[in-house]
Amino acid sequence: MKAITLENDRVKLIPLDLTNYKHLTTIASEKDLIYYSPNQIDTPKTLKQYVQVALDGFKQNITLPFIVFDKDKQAFAGSTRFGLIHHKNKVLHIGWTWIGKTFQGTGLNSQMKFLMLQYAFETLDFEKVEFRIDERNIKSRKAVEKLGATLEGLLRQNTVMNDGFRRNTCCYGILKSEWNTIKLERFK
Repeated sequence: MKAITLENDRVKLIPLDLTNYKHLTTIASEKDLIYYSPNQIDTPKTLKQYVQVALDGFKQNITLPFIVFDKDKQAFAGSTRFGLIHHKNKVLHIGWTWIGKTFQGTGLNSQMKFLMLQYAFETLDFEKVEFRIDERNIKSRKAVEKLGATLEGLLRQNTVMNDGFRRNTCCYGILKSEWNTIKLERFK
């Protein structure tokens, strides 16, 4: 998979790398920004490590990370990625998504997800897109449900959080056969 830029009138998803991630340092340090994630990004060092893990996955052809640019606000807003890319089964995950608090609730996230879903189904010709979300993260669960994703199940206590808590993970999915209907109904 090659690094690509995805763009519409609202958002530009640019390949994330070690030259541009520093645009996210201030946003990444926002208190509790990724509270429901087992990752840490709140210091320049942990943010760089987070980006390096994403880039290592890109080299292995299993991730495709992006830096998010909000065209309305003319500002970098956060990060997202395709991950756990399984080329043979034509399944990938969209996740590792975080945007600064001033960008939340503005419609930016749904525009990001539209571009990613469109690319996954219409360009890559994948059969399924999955989302994994901490069961406690109601805001993110509702956002994914609003996109048209179906709750497929719960992985019980499968992820250890930074404080030692073992979280349950909700598994959501969208099938390629559902995409055209979802696109017409949810992304008019």
